[in-house]
Amino acid sequence: MTKQPSHATHLYPEGWTDYRLVDSGEGLKLEQFGPYRFIRPEPQALWAKFLPEAEWSCVDGVFVPGGTENKGKWQLSDKLPTSWQMVFENVKFTALPTPFRHLGFFPEQSANWQWTAEKIKAFTKKTSRAPKLLNLFAYSGVASLHAAAAGAEVTHLDASKKAVALAFDNRSLSGLEEAPIRFIIDDVLRFVAREQRRGNRYEGILLDPPKYGRGPKGEVWQINENLPELLNGCRALLSNEPLLFVATLYAIRTSTTAVHAAIADVLEGLGGDIRSGELALREDRANGRGIGQALYVRWSS
Repeated sequence: MTKQPSHATHLYPEGWTDYRLVDSGEGLKLEQFGPYRFIRPEPQALWAKFLPEAEWSCVDGVFVPGGTENKGKWQLSDKLPTSWQMVFENVKFTALPTPFRHLGFFPEQSANWQWTAEKIKAFTKKTSRAPKLLNLFAYSGVASLHAAAAGAEVTHLDASKKAVALAFDNRSLSGLEEAPIRFIIDDVLRFVAREQRRGNRYEGILLDPPKYGRGPKGEVWQINENLPELLNGCRALLSNEPLLFVATLYAIRTSTTAVHAAIADVLEGLGGDIRSGELALREDRANGRGIGQALYVRWSS
């Protein structure tokens, strides 16, 4: 296992019909979510817009940043519903504007969903049993649902009651009521510690930690302080037949190289393959420009 990446790989979404990055430029991105178009801030769009202003003027919502990082206010069309349904492959889920500028899911994450599903299917074919997957900071549950549809037994954990309720509703939308998904509202570090004491183990772990957050009982999460503890706890929860480990990080001042090294250290001795890079979006046209959204590290046996 390499402690430092030889090169970073950029992963772009494939297979979407309900989402596309229409255009970007001048610190903004123009996106299509189902039948609706939105403008959101994009500091990395350092270039001029490709499409004429007429394309940018016909939108259903514009996010205006506020004084707090990642927060702000939506300016929405009166014709826009409160929420609407989206589809990716065999999973259906709700889209809705949130105060944190996103719309209830992250389309660039679909590259991880697909990769995880491939690993799950290969494991099931080889062992004739379902792998157990732990999804931490699992939010609205699209990754959990996609993994369950591929054949995994999923434990879905988030500290937000609203997020877990949305994930539960998305399960119903997808017709996966009978899928083996355990929904839990808890603080991640507390839960991981309890799972270690219980002796529970998982073949796969997904985590998408925020920069800052609070647990259901006011527990404070600070990524720079708490990530090392979490990574070590996750390592202890991997089974004797570990399959995969995926970490995605947004909006932090660190590098793929550093996170790659931290996870490689924690998984030392497992062998396998570790890769890292950026999850990115690409404008939906020939030679469309790419925009990095998050860094990722993937390990597989």
